[in-house]
Amino acid sequence: MTRRQALSRARELLVANNIESASLEAELLLRHILRIDRTLLYTEFDRELTPQQEESYRQCIERRLKGEPSAYITGHREFFGLDFLVDNNVLIPRPETELLVEQAITRSRKYSAPLIADIGTGCGAIAISLALSLPDAHIDAVDISEAAVAVAKRNCRKHSVQNRVRFLIGNMLEPLSEPADIIVTNLPYVRTADLPRVNTIGFEPPLALDGGIDGLDMIRRLCFQVREKIKPLGCLLMEIGMGQSEAVTNLLRSIFPSAYIEVITDLSGIKRVVCLTLPR
Repeated sequence: MTRRQALSRARELLVANNIESASLEAELLLRHILRIDRTLLYTEFDRELTPQQEESYRQCIERRLKGEPSAYITGHREFFGLDFLVDNNVLIPRPETELLVEQAITRSRKYSAPLIADIGTGCGAIAISLALSLPDAHIDAVDISEAAVAVAKRNCRKHSVQNRVRFLIGNMLEPLSEPADIIVTNLPYVRTADLPRVNTIGFEPPLALDGGIDGLDMIRRLCFQVREKIKPLGCLLMEIGMGQSEAVTNLLRSIFPSAYIEVITDLSGIKRVVCLTLPR
């Protein structure tokens, strides 16, 4: 079987099983098996696969048809233009979270050497993206899962920022030894009732998805911890889910009545990031 034939068959199977972006997924998994880039795939499109390659590709497609995300099959996910190692101990980074990183970079410019705390770091995508974009920043990355931190440390070594990101294991802001200039976080915000509709359920860790009845359990806890863990003029940036902006901003106003609160909309028109800035 040629690469062309294998790709065509895989695409048909993925389409028939309602897998989104079937062509892209089929290609991604084939390139993973062959360990080649897109250019080489298409310049040698009619090259025969070995029996071992055919079998490996068949197994990958079968795993995808069972619902396993491609990122777990390949062990990689691109985020903010960077390649991150992932496994089922960590949430797969989403494109919409890049807005959170962009906002943190923009708001860090008023500090000379900001201390940034990434809460719920997972695979380390946010912390490492910030470390690479902000060479003068110091990053504390916190997660309650030791297994997640192990993945994040591997990514730190991969991107050579292991000396600039400090990992702390514990419950949200509690492990921070000093207040931060910027707190950035993408905590679980999926409502428990909505979990069955998340297409990666059963593969991604529930701890990284389940936000409780209204999706705000973890966000609410963090908001009440912030006062002791943020510097004067500090900034809190949180990713939220659809329809949660009013509840989150009302909560923050009740805790920080004199703070400036802004809600940033993503490219899909969803109110995605809440930013709180403390006054002088």
